[in-house]
Formats: sequence, structure tokens, C-alpha cells
Amino acid sequence: MKTLQSLLLATAFFGATQLAQAADSTFAGITYGQTSDQFDKSNPLNANLGNPGTDGIIKHENTGGIRVGQQNDQGRYYATYEYNAGSHQGLKLRQQNLLGSYDLFYPVASNTKLFGGGTLGLTELTQKSAGYGHDSGTGYVIGAQAGILQQLSQNVSVELGYRYLLSNAKVDFDQAGEKQGSLQMNSSAQTYLAANYHF
Repeated sequence: MKTLQSLLLATAFFGATQLAQAADSTFAGITYGQTSDQFDKSNPLNANLGNPGTDGIIKHENTGGIRVGQQNDQGRYYATYEYNAGSHQGLKLRQQNLLGSYDLFYPVASNTKLFGGGTLGLTELTQKSAGYGHDSGTGYVIGAQAGILQQLSQNVSVELGYRYLLSNAKVDFDQAGEKQGSLQMNSSAQTYLAANYHF
């Protein structure tokens, strides 16, 4: 965990340094996509809840987000907030992400670029299943993204991307004051569209 914290701080410092050297424009945007999460179940959770299909709770769930950052010809650095929620077999979860990302660009045409980079941040997982005590857990996320960015005008761009994150956020399931088990997020995959406005 300490290694992950150090990596988070180092990446944030590196991205800020790069922007300070060659920051051309600020942008803000909105994102919309679909997210699927994979979870690790504790043995007590399997035994007490009858081996529930937890990977179906957040599966192809609609995910909305907002972002702000800075961009130059070589790349960009940006912060993103995202929200999604899902339910399956009576279990309900909510996921909120606060992410910092850095992308490098590879031009393929005058107004078209491929991008790829890394993401670090935090995710909050909230368990809101009926009949169980609600619980929230915050964990780290680390991952990567790639996609294609199209500049439509001087101020507007759109993109199609894919992001994959690893996480350790965990929630407990309590019933009548007794712990039934726990659920930990293992990974999160998202395909998304974004529209950006450049100032």
C-alpha cells in the first residue's frame, strides 16, 4: 500500500511538472460510458449468502463523469469524477471514482490523435443492499487507458476510450448486527465517450 501511495504522488508530481513546462490550454468535459467490475468474495459471504453472483452487480452499468485538465501538443493531464450504480440478486452497490490521469498523444492525421496513459486515484464503494446494514469503503485505483481523440474545431474535441483499473475498495455485509462477509473490488473496466471544450 505504501508503494502505491508513493507511485500516486510521483505520478501527480511528474504530470504537474510536464504541464508547467508546456501548458497550452485548459479543457473541461463530460464522459459517458459503461462499466463492469470484478469482485473478490470472502468465504463467509459465499457461505452465508449462497455464493452470490457479485460480478453481475456492476456489469455494463451506465457511468457519467466530469473532467478538467490541461493539454498541449504532446499530451494532457486531467482530473475526473465518475459515478455509477448497479444491482443483482438483491445486492446493490454504488461506485464513485476520483481519478488523476496523464496521456501521451500520437498524431495519425491533422486533427486526429491516438492517446495512451496511466491513471491513479481513489474509489468509494458503497453497499446499499436491502436487508443489510449499509457500508462504504474507500480504496486506491491504478490503471491505464487508451483511445482516439478527434479535434472538431479549435475549441471542441471528442474521444472514444477504454480504461482498466485495479482497486482494493472493500465493503462489509452486516445483518442484524452480525457480519455476513465482505466484498472487495478487484478490477474495473470501462468503455467511454467524452466531449471536451478547450478554453
